[in-house]
Amino acid sequence: MAQTATRSKPATRSTAKSRRGGAVRGSGGGRFTGESPELLQDYFHEMTLIRRFEERAAQGYTQAKIGGYCHLNLGEEATVVGLMRALRKTDLLYTNYREHGYAIAKGIEPGRVMAELYGRTTGTSKGWGGSMHMFDVEAGLLGGYGIVGGQIPLATGAALAIDYRGGDQVVMCQMGDGTTNIGAFHESLNIAALWNLPVVYVVINNQLGMGTTVEKSSAEPELFKRASAYKMHGERVDGNDVLAVREAATRLVEQARNGGGPALLECVSERLKGHSVVDPAKYRSEESVEKAKEADPIANFRAQLIEAGVMDEDVAVEIERKAQADADAAVAFADESPHPDPSTLFDYTYATPVANDSRRLPADPVF
Repeated sequence: MAQTATRSKPATRSTAKSRRGGAVRGSGGGRFTGESPELLQDYFHEMTLIRRFEERAAQGYTQAKIGGYCHLNLGEEATVVGLMRALRKTDLLYTNYREHGYAIAKGIEPGRVMAELYGRTTGTSKGWGGSMHMFDVEAGLLGGYGIVGGQIPLATGAALAIDYRGGDQVVMCQMGDGTTNIGAFHESLNIAALWNLPVVYVVINNQLGMGTTVEKSSAEPELFKRASAYKMHGERVDGNDVLAVREAATRLVEQARNGGGPALLECVSERLKGHSVVDPAKYRSEESVEKAKEADPIANFRAQLIEAGVMDEDVAVEIERKAQADADAAVAFADESPHPDPSTLFDYTYATPVANDSRRLPADPVF
């Protein structure tokens, strides 16, 4: 049954001190009570790394080092990190085309992710996939899909395979808000509920399907409520709150792992830039842009950690310096990596050899 998840607001004043070990204690810690300071700082680093990585990706696109389409996770970092911290390494992740941050948070080296954006052989898909088609079996990231909703039936099928084999993995299937209007979304949720499959569907509601608001495209804009049509659990969470996302996602993932069935989680966040790198987002009002900036999950999390005594300004600056260095190192790795050889153009057309498959290049004669 669909319901809304709620979370208490952070304390307005804190007296907790930063610790090298243990957990934040006492009323001064507020919402961070019981959390490891090191873990919280790690969340801040990973969120900042994703932000700096995406900024460098945007720069690489304007420098013509990245081709094709390029969609960034700017503004969605808390959602990304919170979701990925709910998964085990062996759990499977299917995403849409806005997946750079997910690849990093799932454990793939940033250099390999950037190399894929650059179309280099050291990338996650050997340079053939690009921005929208990250793939790494060892990390459990099974795409990166450019077709809206293309990942949903595949993720549902993977959950069926896990169930059939008696495994303990869980599939997380991420998608955008606009995807909830396609047929495959409803077909997949229906069959997942019928067969009680171990899958958690996650809708990243950044409130814009390209340039159209959710209210103008969905008769029911509270998208988590769609789960109720299939007697599936659904809930909404603040996507700007990394801990709230982690807690909701962990609970639903473990529920699915233990036979409790599939679920639908809606994470409401903001998109700080256009739909893609080339989208100037002129359809957005000044008020909506300002609202998105005020909701910036990284700036707010940084301020909350300092106020709670989890870290001080010097620690925050050092974490930000490291995140920038990591993003810069990813760019350097991509720049130094080789391009695929043209002779390998058809190597991955089929998974297994196919008789008489064409390997004719555009300039080659037909006969």
